[in-house]
Amino acid sequence: MMEKTFIHRLLALFPNAIAHKLLLMWMFVLAFWVIYFSPKDYTKFLFSLRNSISLDHWNAFRNSTYPEAPPNPEISPAETELRIKRIVEKLDQLIPPRPFTNVSSTTSAAHSRASLLSPRDTHCRGDRLDILLEMRDRLGRRKEYGGDFLRARIFSPALKAGASGKVTDFNNGTYLVSFTLFWEGQVSLSILLIHPSEGVSALWRARNQGYDRVIFTGQFANGSSPVFSKCGLTFNTSAELCEYLDYRDQEAFYCLKPPQVPCEALTHVTTRNADISYIRQKEWALFDRSNVGVEIMKNFASIKVLACGKSKNITKCQLGMKSPFPSGYTLKKKWIAAFCKQRELNETKTINDCLKRKLIYLMGDSTLRQWIQYLPKMVKTLKYFDLHGAGPFKTHVLLDAERHILIQWKKHGHPFITQSLFSVKDDNYIPREIDRIAGDKDTAIVITLGQHLRPFPIKIFIRRAINIQKAIERLFLRSPETKVILKTENTRRMFDNAEMFSDFHGYIQNLIMRDIFMDLNVGVIDAWDMTIADSTDNVHPPDYVIENQINMFLNYIC
Repeated sequence: MMEKTFIHRLLALFPNAIAHKLLLMWMFVLAFWVIYFSPKDYTKFLFSLRNSISLDHWNAFRNSTYPEAPPNPEISPAETELRIKRIVEKLDQLIPPRPFTNVSSTTSAAHSRASLLSPRDTHCRGDRLDILLEMRDRLGRRKEYGGDFLRARIFSPALKAGASGKVTDFNNGTYLVSFTLFWEGQVSLSILLIHPSEGVSALWRARNQGYDRVIFTGQFANGSSPVFSKCGLTFNTSAELCEYLDYRDQEAFYCLKPPQVPCEALTHVTTRNADISYIRQKEWALFDRSNVGVEIMKNFASIKVLACGKSKNITKCQLGMKSPFPSGYTLKKKWIAAFCKQRELNETKTINDCLKRKLIYLMGDSTLRQWIQYLPKMVKTLKYFDLHGAGPFKTHVLLDAERHILIQWKKHGHPFITQSLFSVKDDNYIPREIDRIAGDKDTAIVITLGQHLRPFPIKIFIRRAINIQKAIERLFLRSPETKVILKTENTRRMFDNAEMFSDFHGYIQNLIMRDIFMDLNVGVIDAWDMTIADSTDNVHPPDYVIENQINMFLNYIC
């Protein structure tokens, strides 16, 4: 009765009907507050409210010794782990351990022989040329197993022409090397023994043994005096760590937490090579400069190729086409695809028309940054837009405001190997960058991956490639018209640190990429084949090679 009288008197103070309603609403909220916020439920309510508005659920910077359990993962990590395991098992079968006692029992280019099958005086353009290799060790004994890493090439210096050859391993010490005779004239052949099978076995074993061949150093902002700390892809320590985690894709980067500095203060990273090797002492002789990239003796001179009136009808270059091996050839320093008909895109107007209203995202390493450095030479109307930042690895942007063209290059996420200090303030893995792109018929994405992952266990590369594949699949669900092109790795100098950077590692990664992306509607720019054809042996090839790569890209998107 007292409660009713109190409420009646309170309402009498507010005769207006609207005021009555507001007062009753306020009283209801007050009653809810008293009932719901009992001490036992207060913390629970605040936690549920905070979680419901969290925006940073997938790439949070965390300061913890132990990682949390992933909250509602979008993709089961077990599914990806199983897929990685299957790929590694296939590779282990492809690259079995080989016995090594001393250098004399390893494959010798000087004692091995290359013989021309079905020799004749002349050949026709378009013919296939087959060479049989019989490998022997340094004592002249016939090898009984395969696994040698070989590089085959035909070339005509006067025509500035070249093409790679296909190597078939019979796993008994013999190989079939097949060439397509793409042009007419005098054609020379080169077959190099890059690494003997015993060296290949050593490289594969060493690669998968450790993560510590590269030292990462993180720079943390701390007033006017930055603080430096050791970082890496893995840590075996009980010390307090800063963990930079992507739970969905199971990607991680760690730093030892600097005292009294928050993990969010990490701004830059730099790297240097560690004085660590998993190659055994006696195996290092296999990677001596005199034993890498040695020419195999052959019993024939150059080949004479005639036109013979042969021609082949092929369709224009399109996304989704399967790229054969070899995928093309170089003639007069111009790349000509073997599986599709290219348009000549060498005039500024033609290129401008092709690029009009295009949004182009280049994601990867410095071999793709070469594109954004060369494009203004091809298209004078493209101008650099300063996104601030410093150093060669900042995000680069080209704009043509009149034609509504935007081209952006951004480096891929960890691991990224360079002695230059680079910013990680807006760092992201390629799958996350793809997730941020809306996509449409005028959007194109070019991806390259590999050079910076060669020094690390192959599982790192496989996981990243799978995550990129899944991101492309998500992109195609929301925007199937978006154009995606993969650029394979360039070859590099043979005499670089073989354990970390041998082209054997790149070759294996090339096989993995082709397998993982086989069923996607993407284009492939075969930079591996291009750089072998041109014999550049430089991770950053000259401008004419870059122009050929860009021309292939334009053929895919225009």
